[in-house]
Amino acid sequence: MSATVDQFGSVEIKGIELIAENERHGRASDLFWMWMGSNTNIFYPVNGALLIFFGLSFSQAVLAILIGNLIFFGVGLTSLQGPKTGTTTFTISKASFGPNGGRGLSLLNWATCVGFEASGIALMVLAGLALLSEAGLHNPSAAVKVVLLIVAMGIQSLLPVLGHQTIMLVQKYLTYLLVPVFIVMAILVSGKVHISALSHGASWAVFTEGLALVISGGGLSWANTGSDYSRYLAKETKGSSIFWFASLGGMIPAVLLEILGGAIASVVKNASDPIGGLPSAFPSWVVVPYLVVAILSLLAANTTNLYSSGLTLQSIGVKLSRWQCVAVDLVICTVVGGITIFSSNFNHLYSNFLSLLIIWLAPWLGIYGVDWYLRRGKYDAPALLAGKSGRYWGTNGFNTAGVSAQVLGMLAAATWIDSPAFVGPLSSRTNYADFSVFMGLIVGGLAYYLLAGRLVKQGTK
Repeated sequence: MSATVDQFGSVEIKGIELIAENERHGRASDLFWMWMGSNTNIFYPVNGALLIFFGLSFSQAVLAILIGNLIFFGVGLTSLQGPKTGTTTFTISKASFGPNGGRGLSLLNWATCVGFEASGIALMVLAGLALLSEAGLHNPSAAVKVVLLIVAMGIQSLLPVLGHQTIMLVQKYLTYLLVPVFIVMAILVSGKVHISALSHGASWAVFTEGLALVISGGGLSWANTGSDYSRYLAKETKGSSIFWFASLGGMIPAVLLEILGGAIASVVKNASDPIGGLPSAFPSWVVVPYLVVAILSLLAANTTNLYSSGLTLQSIGVKLSRWQCVAVDLVICTVVGGITIFSSNFNHLYSNFLSLLIIWLAPWLGIYGVDWYLRRGKYDAPALLAGKSGRYWGTNGFNTAGVSAQVLGMLAAATWIDSPAFVGPLSSRTNYADFSVFMGLIVGGLAYYLLAGRLVKQGTK
């Protein structure tokens, strides 16, 4: 391995360009710890609490959590192509959509990553404000909030700028720190939990809304980044190991923390507020350590998003180095996070964001998975970056089958969505059931199979 390509503590020089065989390193098990670190965060207890506030009983919430987090297998799926190609998820996605068609999907992915980054930055600042309140500063000025935003941006910049190897190692050690803390939290709250108080049940339509929340707030929103972290693995790395380590690394903490959040909701009426609500479930002496852990867990999740958003910005066609793209994204997400802070309506904005990302992301994942299946996992890696001279150019840079399937999948998802921002016509006619995720996945994937299947199998696309 070249020591300058991907070394701990040094700025990674590689972006979406192909990773050569002599630059590969690491083991499939590294993916488990990376995804475990990224997903051991306070977003998941919030998601679990939101299920209860939707009206689900505790048993219904657990069922939604167990079913919904199966979507983490999508992270395993999108991690398989990295070692085979040596490049990132949305560079590989150009095989399905063409270079120009893939550019549009990359733009949507970039906006999704930045949205999560802005949410994380906003929560980090809210946690900082809560720490100041514990220290006696109860009514901070706007200037204090701005200073906290800048400090959060500075802290957040370090890991994503340094890049892949630094992220992989630090996430592993953050896991060692965060998992025991969340276990202690579960022990501390266990004596107060009143699961029997959550015995009421929701209708099947409300259950589908909760299921959509679990899916969109978990594995679906990470599936768009899988190969970004597996691309340094050797080409001969066992596919089943990649799949299971990547899938379970995210799934295990998501399931456990969401169940914890549902249990906490039996104690705290405002447990969907990770800063002002959740800490009230614990003894007073836990508040400050909890807020510190909240900041660290948000740092871990945001690091993963920022790294991938920088790579996605390159796949759009921005002519900047990887670390420069990260810097641009960091400034943008800090500004958006600041707007969120001053709007004083974080939960509403976050819920709208989660529900609407399903419309494009679910069909994209269906198409990506079907394309991988049709190709039997084999891609012409240099052609992914070749532009007009590559085999994936299609018609004026568009794979019409992929683009058409994406549009059909998005329409199917939109007709079945039930969100605060938009209610689909079929959802409104079925007591506001939400099948947007499933319709997007199925219609997008099936349409691509029918439109492109024969040509992809023949190797002409």
